[in-house]
Amino acid sequence: MDRRSFLMTAALPCFGAAGDAQFTVEAKYYEKQPHKKIKCKLCPRECVIDDRERGYCGVRENRGGVYYTLVHSRVCAAHVDPIEKKPFFHFHPGTLAFSISTAGCNVNCKMCQNWEISQVRPEQVRNVYLPPRRAAEMAKESRCGAIAYTYSEPVIFFEYLLDVARAGHAAGIPSAVVTGGYIRPEPLKELCGAVDAIKVDLKAFSEKFYKEVVNGELKPVLEALVLIRKLGMWSEIVYLVIPTLNDGDAEFLGLAKWVKAELGPDVPVHFTRFHPEYLLKNLPPTPVKTLERAKSIADAEGLHYVYVGNVPGHPAENTYCPRCRKAVVERQGYDVAGVQISKGKCQFCQQPVAGVWGV
Repeated sequence: MDRRSFLMTAALPCFGAAGDAQFTVEAKYYEKQPHKKIKCKLCPRECVIDDRERGYCGVRENRGGVYYTLVHSRVCAAHVDPIEKKPFFHFHPGTLAFSISTAGCNVNCKMCQNWEISQVRPEQVRNVYLPPRRAAEMAKESRCGAIAYTYSEPVIFFEYLLDVARAGHAAGIPSAVVTGGYIRPEPLKELCGAVDAIKVDLKAFSEKFYKEVVNGELKPVLEALVLIRKLGMWSEIVYLVIPTLNDGDAEFLGLAKWVKAELGPDVPVHFTRFHPEYLLKNLPPTPVKTLERAKSIADAEGLHYVYVGNVPGHPAENTYCPRCRKAVVERQGYDVAGVQISKGKCQFCQQPVAGVWGV
């Protein structure tokens, strides 16, 4: 039995329709409308939903004018991963993350790697009941340095995320969120008050791409990134480079300039290799030279921490001191070979290295 199977089996028994009440909790961030309609205020879609209907995400339902999440404690994936797999490179490197997810998503990315759970309703996949306190206990039992909310879109299981994060903090375990950043400002503020790090998958630097490939919008994601930074939350950005769709030099340059101007040069940016998946199986994997070109453009704009991702063994997986340029975190794939950081500073030249190091 692999670790994922063990964790899912060890949680609590599976529940079918008869046990759905265990997962149903009144949702946060919605407004009541006439005729028992509601308006969801969690993400920028702001779905207006009739009685007995669900929002776009498929996991929130209007029942008589009261909006409910159907996925509280309804976990369909649980795994122990290296934190580098998320990827977080500046948040407790070399530690493990207890990674959980429910079904559902508020966008539909044509390149989604986890479409089997993100693009379905919760009753269409196998789930286990994993209440917040038990999730925190399992993270501790698995010797994890963090709880990660990942695989699908954590925004759509917002209430559960908050409760797990608070249970984790009570047990001394921080929380890290892996999100597309498609969330309204008020819930994002509450989220930032409950977790310790956020990685945003910035799908592209083009509204056209977001409309045609993601079925979402770029502007709210950029606004979320600015707010996350303003609130002092540790954040990193992943940009999945897809051949012919978002791999132009102008887009790389626009992204780098925007990050430096709006977020500052210390926010890590990961240019990650695409592999054919879901609805984009017709495209080839990203050439490594394209990723290196993107990194070179971002480096030239003055970003301090630019990475090449999904290319195991590439030297741009390492973290380098922005002053002396020596490797302060050495990586081989998801394995950390060495950390030369003490009290947040480079051990070679004492330059501060941005991040949450725990060393």
